[in-house]
Amino acid sequence: MITTADEDLLRRAIAVAARAATLGDAPYGSLLAGPDGAILAEAHNTVRRDNDISAHPELKLARWAARALDPDTAARTTMYTSCEPCGMCAGAIVRSGLGRVVYALSTEQLVELNPESGTWPTPVKDGPALFAEARAPIEASYRPQR
Repeated sequence: MITTADEDLLRRAIAVAARAATLGDAPYGSLLAGPDGAILAEAHNTVRRDNDISAHPELKLARWAARALDPDTAARTTMYTSCEPCGMCAGAIVRSGLGRVVYALSTEQLVELNPESGTWPTPVKDGPALFAEARAPIEASYRPQR
């Protein structure tokens, strides 16, 4: 359930996105709010400026959270973002341990507004293959020490 406080922080993320556009960057913005609602960090999309396909604000903040927050704090931290996180960012958010994401536009709404931002086609996948060879380093790494 989205509260009035959530709406206020979501408006801030939208303002970060609007500011990004004035800088010539793609219009996406995000922020992290700690358990007390205080803003911990903000970021906007710099894919164009950095020539880096991974420079999404959600990914930047998930990486920051994984480095800077202890697991308990991360689990009680909320990401507010102007658009629903893409698959790359969603994976990073899960791995960072963040507890909640609140977003303004869904992917479907974004595509309606900007059809070029539609779902990316999935490359042809071939696999799995070489299971016996691939499993060896995984098993060696995660095998209990005796």
